[in-house]
Amino acid sequence: MLKVKTKEMPLMKVQVSHSLPGRLRLRSKALFYLGEFQEALLKSMNKCTSFYSVEYTPITGGILIHYDKDTLNAEDVIDIVESHIGIYSLHAYSAERAKKNSLTVNERRLQDVSVEDMLKRVVISSGALLILGIKTRNIAFQGRKNKTASIISLLLSLDIFKSGVNSLVKTKRPNADTLTATAIITAVLTGRGVSALITILLSDIAELMTAYTISNTRNAIKDMLDTGDNSHFVVGEDGRLLLTPVEHIKPDEVVSIQTGDKLSIDGVVIEGEGYIDQAAITGEFYPSHAIKGQQVYAGTILKSGQIRIKVNRVGDETTVARIVHMVEDAASKKAQIQTYMDKFSARLIPLNFLLAGTMFLFTRDINRALSMMIIDYSCGVRLSTATALSASIYNAARNGVLIKGGNYIEALAQADSLVLDKTGTITEGRPKVTTIICVKDISEQVVIEMASAAEEDSSHPIAYAILEKTKKSGYEIPVHGLIQTDVGQGVNTVVEDKGIVRVGNRRYMKANGIDITELYQDIKVMEQLGEAVVYVSLEDKLLGVIGIHDALKENMKKALNRLRNMGFDDIRLLTGDISFQAEIVASRMHMDDYKGELMPEDKAKTILNMQSSGSKVMMIGDGINDAPALAYADVGIAMGNTRTDVAIESSSVTITNDDPLLIPSTIRLARSTMRTIKENFAMVIGINSIGIGLSAFGIIPVFWSSVLHNSSTIFVVLNSGRLLIKNFERRELN
Repeated sequence: MLKVKTKEMPLMKVQVSHSLPGRLRLRSKALFYLGEFQEALLKSMNKCTSFYSVEYTPITGGILIHYDKDTLNAEDVIDIVESHIGIYSLHAYSAERAKKNSLTVNERRLQDVSVEDMLKRVVISSGALLILGIKTRNIAFQGRKNKTASIISLLLSLDIFKSGVNSLVKTKRPNADTLTATAIITAVLTGRGVSALITILLSDIAELMTAYTISNTRNAIKDMLDTGDNSHFVVGEDGRLLLTPVEHIKPDEVVSIQTGDKLSIDGVVIEGEGYIDQAAITGEFYPSHAIKGQQVYAGTILKSGQIRIKVNRVGDETTVARIVHMVEDAASKKAQIQTYMDKFSARLIPLNFLLAGTMFLFTRDINRALSMMIIDYSCGVRLSTATALSASIYNAARNGVLIKGGNYIEALAQADSLVLDKTGTITEGRPKVTTIICVKDISEQVVIEMASAAEEDSSHPIAYAILEKTKKSGYEIPVHGLIQTDVGQGVNTVVEDKGIVRVGNRRYMKANGIDITELYQDIKVMEQLGEAVVYVSLEDKLLGVIGIHDALKENMKKALNRLRNMGFDDIRLLTGDISFQAEIVASRMHMDDYKGELMPEDKAKTILNMQSSGSKVMMIGDGINDAPALAYADVGIAMGNTRTDVAIESSSVTITNDDPLLIPSTIRLARSTMRTIKENFAMVIGINSIGIGLSAFGIIPVFWSSVLHNSSTIFVVLNSGRLLIKNFERRELN
């Protein structure tokens, strides 16, 4: 039975290997990878006044500490050491992953194989076999010499020969292509050209299916990330505006952004001002006041105003190129099970040579030896993981979920703990009117109608919330004059037969002499609840206040319930919002724990603490404020309609719309993928073991050995192909 998952100590966990009063020898897996930071680690730990001496040996992954036993106990020392090495945790994680994924042999990259090239090879080899069959009326599969088949086999094997030799030169070890090349040459030299051609044809069919899957995956990702014909107005040297496609905009050029424009560039505001929705970047639904000198990012939206931006970087096209490259199965992105399979198959290649040599030595039967060489485990084992992972990534991408590599599919399947951000993740990131408080003798209708008059022409999110409330309540917007904006404070207009209506913040009311003391206690409560308070006045009198709040996202609670049923037993909320608001959301979502008023680095530390106890942590967030936590988690998911360089770069998985039910669907797909890989492995081992046994006893000839071996490879590719069409319906329950 295959046993891939083993219980191992968390990377950042510090253990006591030897203890005496005032003396501790500690070990941690992370310390093996932090040798380049030895001097910095020792310097920082020696600053602890209760430490007499610290010795760190990267080779053994150990630290020897002499400390003041009257001041500290062993647990205190461990906490101090863990806090110091935690600073370098990302480096340790990266180094450990690179070591686990180090390739034993040099293999051909399946993602570099062109579908068109593979199709040509299949057509040539199958066409040659068909012509030979018609010509001879009976292809001699059992060994009749055929020079044409031998020549075609050698020509089609050039890439295989090259890969096999490169592995021997670079890693001093044979790979699957070395084995195949040897079998082909042996078959040709012994007059079995047709058998060699059959071997190539069946192998090419399997690789064609794999290449097709990977190609579809690549195209699906490009389609998902493509932003269409995005363009901005570039300000020319003469001051004229020229509408220019994003891909043609260059750094240091100046672009003009109007109200409603979605930015496709990163840059700095050099002129103008306005309000920009940066929820995907900062995590705050309240728009940022964009003024000269402020940095702005791709994916954000200018809700009101007009600004000019000096371009630092064009975001969307570079994002597409970078993310597609990351998904294309770089070694650092391989799943642990894929690396295990690759190394396992690499160890079996020398065994095939040994079996073939032994068989020929004892039997002097070249047919048996050649059969033993043709039937190898490595090709099927390698494709059993690569094709399944690629098919899974394609299925997810087709449904709007970008998974950056096979390692994240495995992490999704193993995750048992969940951490969520609040704004834009649990909540919608779009404000709604939640509270209306009026002064004496004033109705809610009057407050909303007066506010909507002043906000009617605005595209500000606060205005949108008020106007939406007006529409849903069936109220009418009063006739009014021109609307004037005091940037950063509020707006005002003259309502017919009523007077001047002002809508804005507390500072706006104070500047215009409006007394708010009558509602002061109510306002205080609203602020404690995390609501944005909008003041509404008529002439010099306060009419009331409107509380604007970010509503909970539809289906989020249902998604969390499904995750509970799937085995997630620790669900936590980590947010930068006030703790009281975090408590309300956590209570409504029945979460296990919550923390509010956190900085981004605080979220990352919480995740590291969870991992140190052995939890496999999945983090869901929506932008730069969550970037450290997304990076530290075993798998980070960015979710939302607003895709930016920062959100995509920092996450392992990106869900491109706001449907939380896609989260459990993605988990189900990941778990199905891991089951499929194990099925593939059992199929390859079983079929090829039977083939080796039959070949050893001379029961089947070389041709049928080739058919048996390559059929197992084709079977695993077909089995993996089921993942291409697996139901990804978000309402699926099982």
